[in-house]
Amino acid sequence: MNHLLETPRGEHAPQTVAAVDLGSNSFHMIVVRDDGGKLHVVDRLKESVRLAAGLTEDRTLDAEACERALACLERFGQRLRGLDHGHVRAVGTNTLRRAQGADDFIERASAALGHPVEVIYGAEEARLIYGGVIQDLGDEWPRRLVVDIGGGSTELIIGEHAEPKLVESVSLGAVVQMRRFFADGKITRKAWQAAIMDARLTLEPIARAYRESGWDIAVGASGSVKSILRAAGVSDTQEIITPQSLRELGRDVVKAGRVDKLALPDVSEDRRAIFPGGLAVLTGIFESLEIESMRVSDKALREGVVADLLGRLHDRDAREDGVVSASRRYDVDHGQGERVAATAIRLLGHVDAADDPTSGMAVRLLRWAALLHEIGLAISHKGYHKHGEYILRHADLQGFSRADQAILAALVRLHRGRFRSDVIQTLPSVWRESAERLAIVLRLAVILHRGRNPQTIPPARLHTTKRGIELVCDSEWLESRPLTRADLAREAELLGRAGIRLASAC
Repeated sequence: MNHLLETPRGEHAPQTVAAVDLGSNSFHMIVVRDDGGKLHVVDRLKESVRLAAGLTEDRTLDAEACERALACLERFGQRLRGLDHGHVRAVGTNTLRRAQGADDFIERASAALGHPVEVIYGAEEARLIYGGVIQDLGDEWPRRLVVDIGGGSTELIIGEHAEPKLVESVSLGAVVQMRRFFADGKITRKAWQAAIMDARLTLEPIARAYRESGWDIAVGASGSVKSILRAAGVSDTQEIITPQSLRELGRDVVKAGRVDKLALPDVSEDRRAIFPGGLAVLTGIFESLEIESMRVSDKALREGVVADLLGRLHDRDAREDGVVSASRRYDVDHGQGERVAATAIRLLGHVDAADDPTSGMAVRLLRWAALLHEIGLAISHKGYHKHGEYILRHADLQGFSRADQAILAALVRLHRGRFRSDVIQTLPSVWRESAERLAIVLRLAVILHRGRNPQTIPPARLHTTKRGIELVCDSEWLESRPLTRADLAREAELLGRAGIRLASAC
């Protein structure tokens, strides 16, 4: 294959990376070779898994859907053998966000693929989709509306050049709409109109803001929009969807009367089965946002994941930007955060386990938790660590997966007060031991910077012993800081209640 994608400029050795998209209808994988700033697509795989169709009324995944998904990921995993974990990113979207008790499936999916599977929030999915789609666009249309209709959700983004400005993920999808309005395979005029109206009602709270924001060009991504383009019989040179073409398709769909009688020769069988649902959603979007025309892009979430992954590999981690943005939004004392982060990372270097599979990411999470440990002060000083936990569990943090945010939130919750081991137990099993160590290190770094003196570099280090952790600190420095001495004594008591022994050699 000779498809080329753009990557952020920079000189670096050629390397291979891969992105896996666990969508609600299909699973996609793209393998890319990064060669001096140009991305060469060397492999693509796609399978219809219909994960959303396996989501039961109580929002659990049925066994059949799980087995289809795991079998697909095993096949994908064979292609990914030999790639480092840091060179592969697998993301789950709407169905895995909605599924109850999906942790067991995520573990099995990660094992089948041979690489960690992470579930991302809707806003993060939208950001990544935008990053993928705009690779097809130059500077001619600086303000872009990007629409991606998936099986279980639809992402709408307005951005200026490469920067997303308005981002929403709504509960509209081709599979979901099929189940709501055409579950028996029949397509009546009443059901068709109801499906479009449902889409418009879902979009109503955000439609005005999008219309007022405006755009120079509208672009559609994903299989649903591309299948609509093919079904409309638009020439390859034009590749434009219009309100007129949607109305004509809608009439044809209603006239067919049944999904199995749709005459769509250029649409795959798997896509045909959910075609009316996707068409109803796109029609509702056109009517709500008053879209006059829409181009279609071959790129989508997976290309955005590749670009984001390469950013991480070349010191352009979007998560750093997300942390900085959150720090500014909640008016966090950045200087204090940086001081705590520097001391925490130094202390961690004394006790970090070299064979810990989480160690590379652990340093970054510790830094981000230190930078944001006071974020809850935006609500109240009383119990601010609890407020911070809530914010970080529910905020849209650019670049973060749901698991990453859960770990970050847990560290902020545990940086002061009672050391609650049950908070650690809610985290993915692979992270529990490391997260406990990070939380202890962060607690000590916060105490050592209680004075908030910009000139202070605490002369302290940590040691692990058979009985616990030992803090070694310069005695003269500590002697002149009675409040810090009292805090450390209190900390030893709090950790002791949780079964963690902290000794002091100061």
